[in-house]
Amino acid sequence: MQYIILAIFFPIAAGLYLLIRKESENRKNLLLCTGAFLIISAVLVVIALFLAGGRMYTLFSLTDKLPIIFKIDEISVLFSVMTIIIFLCAGFFSFEYMKHEEKEKRYYGFYLMVLGVLIALCFAGNLITFYLFFEMLTLSSMPLVLHNGSREAIMAGLKYLFYSLCGAYMALFGLYFVERYGNTLTFSAGGVISEQAASAHGGILLLVAFLMLLGFGVKAGMFPMHAWLPAAHPVAPAPASAVLSAVIVKAGVLAIIRVVYYIFGSSFLKGTWVQTTWMILILLTIFMGSMLAYREPVMKKRLAYSTISQLSYILFGLAVMDAGSVTGGLLHVLCHGFIKAALFLCAGAIIYMTGKTRVEEFRGIGKEMPLLLWCYTIVSLGLIGIPPTGGFISKWYLAQGALSSGIPVFDWLGPVILLVSALLTAGYLLPVTIKGFFPGADYDYNSLRKKEPPALMTIPVLILTILSVAIGLFPGTVVQYLSQMIEKII
Repeated sequence: MQYIILAIFFPIAAGLYLLIRKESENRKNLLLCTGAFLIISAVLVVIALFLAGGRMYTLFSLTDKLPIIFKIDEISVLFSVMTIIIFLCAGFFSFEYMKHEEKEKRYYGFYLMVLGVLIALCFAGNLITFYLFFEMLTLSSMPLVLHNGSREAIMAGLKYLFYSLCGAYMALFGLYFVERYGNTLTFSAGGVISEQAASAHGGILLLVAFLMLLGFGVKAGMFPMHAWLPAAHPVAPAPASAVLSAVIVKAGVLAIIRVVYYIFGSSFLKGTWVQTTWMILILLTIFMGSMLAYREPVMKKRLAYSTISQLSYILFGLAVMDAGSVTGGLLHVLCHGFIKAALFLCAGAIIYMTGKTRVEEFRGIGKEMPLLLWCYTIVSLGLIGIPPTGGFISKWYLAQGALSSGIPVFDWLGPVILLVSALLTAGYLLPVTIKGFFPGADYDYNSLRKKEPPALMTIPVLILTILSVAIGLFPGTVVQYLSQMIEKII
């Protein structure tokens, strides 16, 4: 048990230590402490994954029926590994980026606390534990949105708080009914709703399931509770935007996985109005997010709208409830995490080096920073779904799963929407590459200064780019792991 507790509470304690640390201490010591804390946190998570997997640990009990439980299962491994990799890359990137930001100590303190809370969500063994840390995630991550203290940041932070709390209360409403009609609150493959309860109270339980999907879907940016995301992500520092868009929003995805496959069970929801309505909202979100991204001129906001769309790719795979589609959805969790973190870090590097924030200002950027723009281009191809990137493999499974599901209308409409969204994704990502490398004859080449971002920025982007391609070139091990896991829950 001590390994799980250390993996969760060490980064939280480290973050608290940085928050109470004296402001007068120099920046070098602050970065050394933060870097050491990040590496130790990663090592503790890896140790916990190897030594504490499969066993359940009770920390304490709120009441006789509400124990705080942690357990590492296959889903925990998938999400915690992704979280650690991205937090390490964005964290070391921020050591250079945050030079021009104030209140670095506060930023790194909350950054570490968010990491600990996310690991707790990954390791949560029952619904009440998950819910408590889900609420803590909102409160600990909001300072990252508020960081620069501008009016825009404050309004974005308040919107983030309002939407997140509304979603959490819908989830809390559902938790009451699950405790009443479920066999247990502990996550169990296949669900915890008995056949007797499903037969006698099926109507109210379906409503409860839908409300929980909506509530937890807020964090995942699902329509109609998505408006916080394009407001919050652009105002945060770029490395914070990277973890917001690549990891923190995945807490909503993780919550939905737990609700659908470990609380209610896919057999209870499949073929009901809940599945149908949920898929309608998801496909609307995919198309709407892509279209809004296509029309958005500010780069970070464009990427935020893109996140709305791409997260619903994952949700679509989960909603179809076919083994192939769920494989695609879970694979896209990894692919999107690495790709979107890399894209936000690329945008942050350009902002840091040039001060440019709008897409039309990126003309000729490939002449100045060719390595960075090549990384941007490669991960963009992954988000579009072009081989040999991981995005192609995940979207292949999503489309194949939908086509083989036999769900009327959605078995063909889903792949069509995915294809249209892919075309829109190309339309809002690739112009940066084209104008960046081919600025035109009227470009002032005399003013060109070729200068890549510092190594602390470039190396994390390179690592994420390589990972996004590696999943596409060598998907076998990951797909096999996911397939074994999916057999237990469908």
